[in-house]
Amino acid sequence: MQAAIVVLAAALLGLALVAMRAQPTNDDSTPVSNPFMNSTNYQKPDAAELKKKLTPEQYAVTQKSATEPPFDNQYYDNHAAGIYVDVVSGQPLFSSLDKFDSGCGWPSFTRPLSAPDVVERPDNSYGMDRTEVRSSMADSHLGHVFDDGPGPTHLRYCINSASLRFVPVDKMAQEGYGQYLAPFIKAGLYKSPNPDTATNTNSPGK
Repeated sequence: MQAAIVVLAAALLGLALVAMRAQPTNDDSTPVSNPFMNSTNYQKPDAAELKKKLTPEQYAVTQKSATEPPFDNQYYDNHAAGIYVDVVSGQPLFSSLDKFDSGCGWPSFTRPLSAPDVVERPDNSYGMDRTEVRSSMADSHLGHVFDDGPGPTHLRYCINSASLRFVPVDKMAQEGYGQYLAPFIKAGLYKSPNPDTATNTNSPGK
């Protein structure tokens, strides 16, 4: 009887160890699964979950089309290399390679990473004739686009920092955005551990 109990206990311990190995870890080799950091999952959480995940300002901007103060926001003067993703869904939207200092007090870009990812809508609020931009997957309010930007597009995507989450170039692969690294490698801002990545000129953002 005791021998049977010992065998059963050993079997249960083995199953527990297997289950523990299957769980995500916090080390660099196995990033923790996180729907806000997975570049293949751009689903919009429900309102209750959003209110838990977002700050009041992020919620007001993305869900109520509010505008944050100029020169008093997180990314207007951020000069680090990386991409900017929708704070709601994680959808990649803009690259630091297309960011410029417009002097307006908000992050400004000459173009999105991929045109279909940013949806344009007429905006006649506050007696102004503007073009609003929203993310295509989560329908987050991002900001507005104007035609007073530099070349080659002559566009200025004026975006609220509260709509964005910045992913530094050295964290992009870890967070599931490795397909967007090629332009940074070409610009000498990131050294690829995989030589094949550096030659992929068809990566988004080109």
